[in-house]
Amino acid sequence: MTLILWAIFGYLLGSVPFGIVITRALGLGDLRQIGSGNIGATNVLRTGNKPAALATLLLDSGKGAIAVLLARHFGGETAGILAGGAAFLGHCFPIWLGFRGGKGVATFLGTLIALHWPLGLIACAIWLLTALVSRISSLSALLAAALTPVFAWALGRNDLILVTSFMAALIFLRHHANIRRLLQGTEPRIGKKS
Repeated sequence: MTLILWAIFGYLLGSVPFGIVITRALGLGDLRQIGSGNIGATNVLRTGNKPAALATLLLDSGKGAIAVLLARHFGGETAGILAGGAAFLGHCFPIWLGFRGGKGVATFLGTLIALHWPLGLIACAIWLLTALVSRISSLSALLAAALTPVFAWALGRNDLILVTSFMAALIFLRHHANIRRLLQGTEPRIGKKS
């Protein structure tokens, strides 16, 4: 029962759509009507407001990390893993937005850093290096997500293979349109306005 409650807590925290909250507060319009329509930091960046994009990135990653840290502190490691996975799920399918949420990349990275910081930093490094070379956020996210379960295994964190595989699968699912555009060569690059 305690584990279920921590999972619910993580899901509800992950469901908070910070991108929409920030863009509305700043008068930037409805984020779901801008660019890709995604509620995450990459789409906030398409408004041209870099501070808003940074705030969205920090808050979206922070909600995954906070879910893990609180659940781990009060409920143990398993509770932390469940809460982190649930926060990620909440971001992708938030109850507050009719289960139409973001793609989960920032929440994924924040959750990983809290679960096992070396693994989280590796995922961030993969994302950053790919982004610097390709200037394509979705490709960076897909590569980081795909390699994370492999690095969890390599680092001896077998307890994280299932949750990282779950998050990676959801990232690929949420990026289905991006994958199609990548194959067509039409995927927009980082910083491109709508």
